[in-house]
Amino acid sequence: MNMNLYGHDGQWLMVDCGVSFNEPLTPDSHTTYELVSADPSFIATQRHRLAGIVITHAHEDHIGALPFLWKRLQAPVYATPFTAEILRRKLAQVGLLERVEIHELPMDSQFRVGPFQLQWITLTHSIPEPSALTIETPVGKVFHTGDWKIDHTPVIGNRFTPTTLSTLRRRNISAMVCDSTNALRDGHSVSEQACYDALLETIRHETGRVVVGCFSSNIARLVSIARVAKETGRYVAFIGRSLQNMVSAARVAGYWPEGLPVMESAHLGYLPRGEVIAVATGSQGEPRAMLNRLARDNCFDLSLDKGDLVLFSAMTIPGNEMAIERLVTAFKAQGIRTLQTHDTEQPIHVSGHPYRDELGQMYDWVRPQVAIPTHGEPEHMAANAEMAKATHVPRQLTGLNGDLFSIAPDIGVRKNAIKAKRIAIDRP
Repeated sequence: MNMNLYGHDGQWLMVDCGVSFNEPLTPDSHTTYELVSADPSFIATQRHRLAGIVITHAHEDHIGALPFLWKRLQAPVYATPFTAEILRRKLAQVGLLERVEIHELPMDSQFRVGPFQLQWITLTHSIPEPSALTIETPVGKVFHTGDWKIDHTPVIGNRFTPTTLSTLRRRNISAMVCDSTNALRDGHSVSEQACYDALLETIRHETGRVVVGCFSSNIARLVSIARVAKETGRYVAFIGRSLQNMVSAARVAGYWPEGLPVMESAHLGYLPRGEVIAVATGSQGEPRAMLNRLARDNCFDLSLDKGDLVLFSAMTIPGNEMAIERLVTAFKAQGIRTLQTHDTEQPIHVSGHPYRDELGQMYDWVRPQVAIPTHGEPEHMAANAEMAKATHVPRQLTGLNGDLFSIAPDIGVRKNAIKAKRIAIDRP
């Protein structure tokens, strides 16, 4: 549930405003809430100082809270075209489309928000237009990576290129705020193309229906599944509003390949079993999502039979293990087979975040004066800091939610500068 604030000259810049799903509000609580975000009270009480909100990409943990929190923030929003398309659809659902000032900016463009001079730098991830951000002021420059990986065959969008990144070392970057999600993993992340190959190899041998559970915002994965359907002589359909909306947005923004058909989900029931691939939400065991409804035989569009396959093309988010296990047990009780990442050596899911070798390469390209790891648990951020030190970054600062990092003129961390809390979001 990303929400970052950068301050200079009495003003603030917010970078991302996301949600998490089915989370407690405190670590020791057993009560979970469907939508949870970071508490914006610190900036909401001084929103006249909020120059703008920049969204790096359209994943829910970066954009999902904005439609619900915008009334408390009331600042202009800056996004690339695909991200802006997703945001407009979300705002329309809550009746705010005409009220929010959205600045749609081309990829890799430069723009100004208050005292901050900004530039998008397009990277690769599992969604179109993932953008790192350079944030420049008269006293220092920050490189905010957002979510990224080095993917030379990313399925959608352009392949990774270090052209712009390698120029950053000449710009004297004060600090790099960097993704630590996979900092404990050695080597290099696996390409989305390899995931496509694995899905194709797995599904081509199936004779019954195949249901793939994945995140609706993983456009690259949705395209791969549709390609697999075409390659294996099946029809693909996306069950659920969030999936259908994401595919529609990809079409509007030009990211859905020509000649890649999608069937209406209502028609799935009329097809022979061997001609069906359905994509459904709920890979984390969410009780109201489509996979749970399929497990209860309560999905209007599709019923599964003994021998059909449910394939999980998604990571297990820590804390969701029991919910996923209950879902898998419900399928197996009906004779419906399941396949998770730990059941096969094939990469039926790949991460969208960098492994250790990629972190080292990024630090070498940028060569910041200070490394500020973000994302993940403390051990992930500590591993990121170790990699920064190994690549000769002079200073490494690690901290927790609510800490204030001073980059210039003095370098340091003020612990517990604000009380960082979570809030539950009520859908209208």
